[in-house]
Amino acid sequence: MIIDCHGHFTTAPKALEQWRARQIAAVADGTPMPRASELRIGDDEIREAIESNQLRMMRQRGHDLTIFSPRAIFMAHHIGDFAVSSTWAAICNELCHRVSLLFPDHFVPAAMLPQSPGVDPGTCAAELRRCVEQHGNVAVNLNPDPSGGHWTSPPLSDRHWYPLYEKLVEYDVPAMIHVSQSCNACFHTTGAHYLNGDTTAFMQCLDSDLFRDFPTLRFVIPHGGGAVPYHWGRFRGLAQALQKPRLQEHLLKNIFFDTCVYHQAGIDLLTQVIPIDNLLFASEMIGAVRGIDPDTGHHFDDTRRYIDAGGLSPQARHQIFEGNARRVYPRLDAYLKARGR
Repeated sequence: MIIDCHGHFTTAPKALEQWRARQIAAVADGTPMPRASELRIGDDEIREAIESNQLRMMRQRGHDLTIFSPRAIFMAHHIGDFAVSSTWAAICNELCHRVSLLFPDHFVPAAMLPQSPGVDPGTCAAELRRCVEQHGNVAVNLNPDPSGGHWTSPPLSDRHWYPLYEKLVEYDVPAMIHVSQSCNACFHTTGAHYLNGDTTAFMQCLDSDLFRDFPTLRFVIPHGGGAVPYHWGRFRGLAQALQKPRLQEHLLKNIFFDTCVYHQAGIDLLTQVIPIDNLLFASEMIGAVRGIDPDTGHHFDDTRRYIDAGGLSPQARHQIFEGNARRVYPRLDAYLKARGR
């Protein structure tokens, strides 16, 4: 089985974007907010959005299952206050839940959290509980920078985040560390802010004892880990200078990397540097990079091709494609077993 741990509903019906535009306008001019009930998207619209896009490409590429969350750039936690984010998160999470109901053999939901700059992350607990207990979500996306590129929140190792971590541990749910839209002109959202966020999150964990306090907490760092695997010696040296244990013992029991690296040499280096047990297959299909590579004639985000061409053993490929996902996302394993898979 091929399990893609990083999928977003980037092709949601236009009505979603239009409703959000109304909400953002209301934030700006102080007019009444649109009600969630005013957003009407039928099942046929969702089917069309999925069947002609993600599901079509999954079938072409031989993917079986996608862990599916709201569009990352749409999270935009810097807009409005907690009430705005809470309403928006619930709407987006509901749509991903509906996708999983319409296509239960192909999509499993992961939740967007209703984060807001300066607000206690513990306020996300109610939406986390709803998504896990009512919708069967297997994961969440955790934004380490709700300010949108200005980094006003404490490091992920700070006790500011502990109320949320306690809930993640309670539900045994991993968090994909995923920033959202950048409103800082210095950082292009997908070309800089995403990769900066991945690298920054790893360093925050390295320079802390977070996993001593939460030994079962699990983070998935996407986009191949940002700069981390490609400067592994630097991070090993920093761990040594900071008198931390070797990275293998200090972080790699709790941190995992996905394979959203869009060229062969990058995937080859990733699989050589990071232990196979810490790699999860992902494509971020129809996401940040949608074009065709003129050097290969294939889509940049067709990451299965890179894994298949990487000279890995059958066991290593199984771990990346399926085995590690079942271990890192234990609720996914229960979901699959319920369907005899």
